[in-house]
Amino acid sequence: QGDGGGGRQQQQQRRLQGLRREAAEYYRGQRVPQRMEEALNSLFTLRPADLYGELANYFSKFSRAPTICKVVGRKVLDGVGQPTLEVEIYCTVKNYEKRICSTVMSSHSQISENALPDTAEADERERNDSVNTAVEWVNESLNTMLRNFKPTDQCKVDKVLGEYFRKKVEEKKEIQNQEGEEAEATLALTSSTASATALSGKKKAAKPGFRKKVAAAERTIPPAEPVESVLCGSLAIGGTSLAVAKAGATISHVPLYLHIALLKHDQVDMQITLPLPMVTLLNCEKISPAKLKLVKEVMLIPPVQLSLKQGIERVLVIQKEIMRLLDPPALKRISHLGCLITGCDNLEQPLLLMQTACNNLGLELGTDMHLAINCAAHELMDYVKGKYEVLTGTFKSPDEMVDMYVELINKFPFIIALIDPLRKEDRQQWNNICCALGSKCYLIAEDAAKYISHLKTDENINLPMCSGVVLKYINQTKVSDLIELTGLLDGQRHITILGSPDGESSDDSLVDLAVGLGARFIKLGGLSRGERVTKYNRLLAIEEELAKNRTLRMSFFLTFFQNLLLAHI
Repeated sequence: QGDGGGGRQQQQQRRLQGLRREAAEYYRGQRVPQRMEEALNSLFTLRPADLYGELANYFSKFSRAPTICKVVGRKVLDGVGQPTLEVEIYCTVKNYEKRICSTVMSSHSQISENALPDTAEADERERNDSVNTAVEWVNESLNTMLRNFKPTDQCKVDKVLGEYFRKKVEEKKEIQNQEGEEAEATLALTSSTASATALSGKKKAAKPGFRKKVAAAERTIPPAEPVESVLCGSLAIGGTSLAVAKAGATISHVPLYLHIALLKHDQVDMQITLPLPMVTLLNCEKISPAKLKLVKEVMLIPPVQLSLKQGIERVLVIQKEIMRLLDPPALKRISHLGCLITGCDNLEQPLLLMQTACNNLGLELGTDMHLAINCAAHELMDYVKGKYEVLTGTFKSPDEMVDMYVELINKFPFIIALIDPLRKEDRQQWNNICCALGSKCYLIAEDAAKYISHLKTDENINLPMCSGVVLKYINQTKVSDLIELTGLLDGQRHITILGSPDGESSDDSLVDLAVGLGARFIKLGGLSRGERVTKYNRLLAIEEELAKNRTLRMSFFLTFFQNLLLAHI
């Protein structure tokens, strides 16, 4: 059945005989299946260059699925020059070891604007210890435990990671208990001396008025909840889980966002909704000599009738106009969030600045662009006075804060979201502000939703009454945790926002997570600094890909925002 060339035909026959011998050896002496003979016979008409490609494709069907053969951790730098963790996944693919992917974790330590030198130095030591421990976990324990796992078995991998982390937590508790017992024994030895010292002289009593004042303040507001301790090395859990998810997507030949969506919904044919970006334009620093303390970030949200590309281009135009309006040029500084730093004398000043910039461009806030404010109220509480210091020397009680926000939204209705308007401990005031403003704007908890491990402890979600939460992929967070939690939030009609931490890296996986999980918004910071811009570029690339494949679904964000009535109110 050749093409008439005798020499070429004989060459193909010899090659076929060799292939049959190899196939027979492949099956260890067993008889070659009939379907393989038919497949090999059909190769007579192919050119030699095509022959090997057909054989490779055919025999690849019988190869074993790729499995993890090595997990490597290393210490790298994040976007602000601080140490963080990188995790690489190697798989055995057709009997060869192959590097599949890597991921770089964002740091859990937030950058404090007014940290003392001693505090900053202690935080730096803690960060280094945590990253070094995480590298050790990955290269030793996790590398051995995950060997021969399929990267597509995300749930199994995350279960192993969770059990390993719980073991480490128990070991930490045992060490703390032993240290506590030793401290108690030492205290018991010195108790007699302390008692004698106490009897020899009495301390001066504090002034009754001062004690009464402090007690009254403590009764006025709930005390701050203790900060959740972060286990040293916990970055290894989140970094490995995300790296395995990326490896699973690579092995399955699908984008990471689609791999995450399939893990959550288990549907092959689906349309995907892109999250709306919350683009930070202004950062009102709290250490400046200006008076304003309340506003941490002023963010722009493009309208849904624009594509993401059009929306970001519009934000860039507004940013350029803002820079022109800011004077002197010394104020045009860029923060670690990738946005402009400015100081303001009052709450209305940054809002009026945004309004002026938009008016100069012929844009109308509330129609052509929306605003969101990150209040970060938990950073403003004066626990001696029991009030928030919204301006330098101006204090407001939690109830007065609610009245202030109601007045603000009524005056500036183009503000469609307030992030952390109150501390998470002021739950009654959260209820009050949701009842007063829930039909006019989103009320988002970011600080209250920082620790995913606490949010998913029960089916009711440990949150104050709010419209939604900002989730951050940090520390021991696993991909399965995000899938489970976002499904729970969807069921309770809370809005999910994927947020970028202060200590961000150049890894753009957060965007794929937000798209795959179906987040309503994504909060990435400003349109400057490489670690921020790379994520916006990834978001634009996903939009282009979905539009090309015709799997992009229009956002269900309510166009007529004033008619919003949240189900939980």
